[in-house]
Amino acid sequence: MNIKIGAQMMTVREHCKTTSDFFGSMKKVAEIGYSCVQISMIGEGITAAEIREAGDKYGLEVPLTHTNPIKIRDNTDIVIADHKKMGAKYVGIGSMPDWNGVYGGVDGAARFVADYRPVAQKLRDKGLMLMYHNHSFEYMKLGGKLLMDILIDGIPEMGVTLDVYWVAHGGADPAAWIRKLTGRIDCIHYKDMMMQGTTQKMCEVMEGNLNWPAIFAASKEAGVKYAFVEQDDCNGKDPFECLATSFNNIKKNM
Repeated sequence: MNIKIGAQMMTVREHCKTTSDFFGSMKKVAEIGYSCVQISMIGEGITAAEIREAGDKYGLEVPLTHTNPIKIRDNTDIVIADHKKMGAKYVGIGSMPDWNGVYGGVDGAARFVADYRPVAQKLRDKGLMLMYHNHSFEYMKLGGKLLMDILIDGIPEMGVTLDVYWVAHGGADPAAWIRKLTGRIDCIHYKDMMMQGTTQKMCEVMEGNLNWPAIFAASKEAGVKYAFVEQDDCNGKDPFECLATSFNNIKKNM
């Protein structure tokens, strides 16, 4: 099975604040060669119908979002309706909300599971799937168990949009975690990690130090369907150029 290579629109968020700019950015992403996009951090006034219109116009599938996790929890029916309009199967949580507060610690992790498992079940029943996107804090241990394990064990209906950069940032092995999540990792985030002095920095795929041959192989073995290039920080470069570099490197080497 071929993995579809997509762009996480958060990478070009500064160019997606208005509907007109969003359409222009979708056009540029399609011209690079991407076949799909993840919707995240675009202008609040851009509607689900307009997202679908832009995707159809430029031949870009829209399978995944990052949606406000509180909205997912408290306004699930609206979230379902919007995703149906976009044609998006995957409802993404970008991060655990308020993980240092309401959902912090062992009790907070249990509260997150209790709050979001019914949501994951409801989405599943409507033909959608809740997807959790990790950072590195999920690789801390709580009561002798990784927070990441608490989340995936507690909500078996939930998939994971594994971010390979943040797995490595948390001191874990991206390829091992991809394989561990086989069957639950339809979507994945690709971005690379470089060093600048003693500081870890995000960079284009295959321009840093992550083990991409292992990541690519594990992605195929685990049944990943969509790999989205995400670069939160382009370090002053044009984000479209960063997306192009990553896309070309992936296509040549994957």
